[in-house]
Amino acid sequence: MIGSSIRRIIPLRGIDAIKSIRSSIQFLTFHSKPTLTDHINMEVELIPMLKDNYGYLITDKTTGKGAVVDPVEPDTVLNFIKDKCEVSQVLTTHHHWDHAGGNEELNKKKAGMTFYGGDDRIGALNHKVKHNETFLIGSLKVTCFETPCHTTGHVCYLVEGDDVDPAVFTGDTLFTSGCGRFFEGTAPQMYRNLVEILGELPGKTRVYCGHEYTLQNLKFAKHVEPNNPDVIAMIKDSEAKRAAGKPTVPTTIDQEKTYNPFMRVREDSVKAFAKLSDPIEVMAFLRKIKDNF
Repeated sequence: MIGSSIRRIIPLRGIDAIKSIRSSIQFLTFHSKPTLTDHINMEVELIPMLKDNYGYLITDKTTGKGAVVDPVEPDTVLNFIKDKCEVSQVLTTHHHWDHAGGNEELNKKKAGMTFYGGDDRIGALNHKVKHNETFLIGSLKVTCFETPCHTTGHVCYLVEGDDVDPAVFTGDTLFTSGCGRFFEGTAPQMYRNLVEILGELPGKTRVYCGHEYTLQNLKFAKHVEPNNPDVIAMIKDSEAKRAAGKPTVPTTIDQEKTYNPFMRVREDSVKAFAKLSDPIEVMAFLRKIKDNF
């Protein structure tokens, strides 16, 4: 079908037709539609990759400088960058292959890149960050948060600036209505990550996570709080977006606090579900139940 279309179009439109068809074929492989979110003097472009992963292109509109987050598919990322901005930085959230697996290849294909991360297991790493370390993407300020638990070297990146709506890139620590598995950490660590670090960010901060897991997470959230109107409303909104092939990302910190059970471990309704009073014990209980949900 596609081949016959190419044969019909090429005589009429030449190389432009080939480019158009290639672009269409690539789009069909995405699990979600690429989207661009405006943050006033910053743009964040969501890049769907693999089965359900998200990478991101961050652009400082003031300087034209940019960075990419978790570019697991280097060719896809380079195609998105094109001439949009000058990219020389890679923000890697953690070492798992579906986030850092493209670093080595990207390093070969695009020289002079700085690869940030918090774990020596990250490929091409040449700038290991520490908690609360800051650096710039053009005029944008990036603050690194060590958020160990999913992996010991997981890092979340807060990006903010003058006339910029803040954004945080949370990898597999904070998902829309969920959190990452505790592969290399503990409930007290995830409590610190979600409640004491990310939960203390400005409420309007947009959350860009590493996977499209929202509907599965909301199903669990409804199991925990079946009468929570914010959970019910988010399910309806997310189902509509997914039916249209749209991502459910980003959300905001304030929104997550209304329907994400792992950020609501201090709420009476969530404690009642767990039959526990200590929020950290509630966190551990929820993760154990979710792992087998």
